[in-house]
Amino acid sequence: METRRTTGKAASLRWQILRQALLRRPPPHIPEEGQSETSIKSISRKTTRGFNLIPCQLVEQNDAVAVEETNLSGSDDHPRPREARLCYTLPIEGAPTLFLTQRVEERAYLGDFEICNRYNVDNTGLVCHWPSEEVLAYFCLSHADMFRSKRVIELGSGYGLAGLVIAAITEAVEVVISDGNPQVVDYIQRNIDANSGAFGATRVSSMTLHWDQEEISNISNAFDVIIASDCTFFKEFHNGLARIIRFLLKKEGPSEAIFLSPKRGNSLDKFLETIKQNALSFSVTENYNAEVWKHHQAFMHGNDSWPSYEKDHCYPLLVRITI
Repeated sequence: METRRTTGKAASLRWQILRQALLRRPPPHIPEEGQSETSIKSISRKTTRGFNLIPCQLVEQNDAVAVEETNLSGSDDHPRPREARLCYTLPIEGAPTLFLTQRVEERAYLGDFEICNRYNVDNTGLVCHWPSEEVLAYFCLSHADMFRSKRVIELGSGYGLAGLVIAAITEAVEVVISDGNPQVVDYIQRNIDANSGAFGATRVSSMTLHWDQEEISNISNAFDVIIASDCTFFKEFHNGLARIIRFLLKKEGPSEAIFLSPKRGNSLDKFLETIKQNALSFSVTENYNAEVWKHHQAFMHGNDSWPSYEKDHCYPLLVRITI
């Protein structure tokens, strides 16, 4: 998820969220700067299983970390993150399996905070595969024709599952998988390298991209499709996100951004107001995929595999944005 020029209040809230997400046990909450217990709990609901749309199994787990990440932090004195390699079996006949390396979520690492301070970013992309990312990947898998022969970029990609699915399945011309955190981009590139044999003729690359970044003229109006999941919560990023959508989408011929985002209070509504202010058009669809909707209904009516499930904070709506 993108972060630059944040306010102290927003930064404080993000670190409280991430601390609770990363520690084995939620810490005692100490109210800070007017933030309530409810506001923190309602921000992001993650689960170890999510919507269970794409079968996934652990392949291996170890204590190693990439050399590139050590170089980013500039220090060998801190404990290294534990990692897991996961195998995703895409639920369509003839599809390749995808292998993703990601953090094993146990605790926050001092090196993460050093990098976040150095690059003015957060580390939400390192916490886990967020449930909306899995839904986005499944949506892309179910709508492969939407990406065929197109140039595609994913924003705030985390470990890059949705972008990798598009690259492996849809015969897109190009897929760029981006994030604002260089640590996250390192994982993205490792996952691209691990699955390079699955991409056929599709060009696939990683990119460090800040939503308020100025010097990116080489990709101006270059993409047919933008995808993103769960990138609309923090209101201070809305202007930059709307700006980068307008900057990246092709102006000639059909182009669109496809977002999957929970409402999260008034967060999504505020983002859509910003979209309007930037002279962009949008549509919002609640029931956009029969399988996703079936799982949502099950969580709402007694399936206890996701005990903290709440529609407002967990169920991603489909937002389609055009110039």
